[in-house]
Amino acid sequence: MDFSFSDDEKTVAELARKILSEKVTPERLKDFELSEAAIDTEVWQALADSSLLGVAISEEHGGMDLGFLALSLLCQEVGRTVAPVPVFASLVLGGMPLARFGSDSEQAEWLPKVAKGETILTAALTELESSDPLLPRTRAEKSVEGFKLYGQKSLVPAGAQASRILIPAMTDEGSLILAWVEPGMQGLRIEEQSASDRQAYALIELDGVAVTNADLLGGLEGGEARLSWLVDCSTAALCSIQLGVIERALEMTSEYGNERVQFDRPIGSFQAFHQRAADAYIMVESLRLCTQEAIWLISKEKSALDSATVAKYWAAEGAQFTAFACQHLHGGIGIDVDYPLHRYFIWATQLEHALGSAPHQLDKLGLRIAQSGMPDF
Repeated sequence: MDFSFSDDEKTVAELARKILSEKVTPERLKDFELSEAAIDTEVWQALADSSLLGVAISEEHGGMDLGFLALSLLCQEVGRTVAPVPVFASLVLGGMPLARFGSDSEQAEWLPKVAKGETILTAALTELESSDPLLPRTRAEKSVEGFKLYGQKSLVPAGAQASRILIPAMTDEGSLILAWVEPGMQGLRIEEQSASDRQAYALIELDGVAVTNADLLGGLEGGEARLSWLVDCSTAALCSIQLGVIERALEMTSEYGNERVQFDRPIGSFQAFHQRAADAYIMVESLRLCTQEAIWLISKEKSALDSATVAKYWAAEGAQFTAFACQHLHGGIGIDVDYPLHRYFIWATQLEHALGSAPHQLDKLGLRIAQSGMPDF
């Protein structure tokens, strides 16, 4: 594995950090939360104007064609600033599968709009009735012109703001399809949902939504492989966001430890502070290592199933530990909603829930090892 970044990838990270750190300030986030808006459109447009929304889109369609590794660095910067923008939804869940599996006409129609920030795409991978995104309970019943979709998807990122939503569903024959649906289709109901991180989510109900074969991403065959690839990508991207969240939370804690004085000394000089912060640092670096490995494997077209599971473990166990440690080391101010640290705690918690608990990841990894031997990392 190569842990180095190219000059272009470093430029993406630096540009994203500059834009987001300047625009997504604690004061701006306070005003945004009071507005009850779903997305900060000004920040979203700034990312589009800088071409960052096209980081993983081909030059032919108005992007920079720098690949998933560069996109993951953008996701990490979103996490560092807890920015209310649908980078994960539109670029990872929607743009990446379209760029990889979509037809030429689909790509020509939608990808330039994604790169310009003119439209938002997303995918509905989570369900209340299934904890495994690879085994959706959403049904696709065969019809004359294609399929009719029945089921429910929950916590769909930017689901109420998206122009197109990718729906994985299981056919009567037991195969998987991925179908695009659009707001306004008969039988489709989209309702905004609230979550602890205050980001834009939606509940989607499908009651006989009719899709044709032309609406199926990549066609009738091979849906299982396409969904598996998308789940790996989305997992690695969420881990990148989580890395940005806890990385910045620990930096804020270090800064606070140098400023807060107790017994005529900065509290950061106390051994107990050092020990707890050091443990959190190990958690952050463990998540960084495992996340970068999963992303590198995906970018090299290699299997990332086990590596992504290990990254999910650290994104749950390590992030929970780090977020709590940062709150603890801040004392009472850490839970004050006028102080910015609380946003990092609620983001880390929501991402932990989205990825799945740490014991659940160990169970899955252990089962695969028992069935097939050592993992592939």
